[in-house]
Amino acid sequence: MAFTLYSLLQASLLIVNAVAVLHEERFLRHVGWGSDQGIGGFGEEPGIKAQLTNLIRSVRTVMRVPLIALNSITIVLLLLFG
Repeated sequence: MAFTLYSLLQASLLIVNAVAVLHEERFLRHVGWGSDQGIGGFGEEPGIKAQLTNLIRSVRTVMRVPLIALNSITIVLLLLFG
């Protein structure tokens, strides 16, 4: 298998899928990355943990419908071209 642009896009799609399916109560809270943890005070810069949990929450919210379309296109392309 050669390293092509398509395989790079497919790998990034798999990573976004993995982030999108992380469940906050089942997985993230047990690890210590729940939504109630890492809340700073007013005017404080949020830490890396708070920024990553916001990124995960944003990916789940924004990318839900586009991921369905991208996954469908990827499946059709794999069925057609192997």
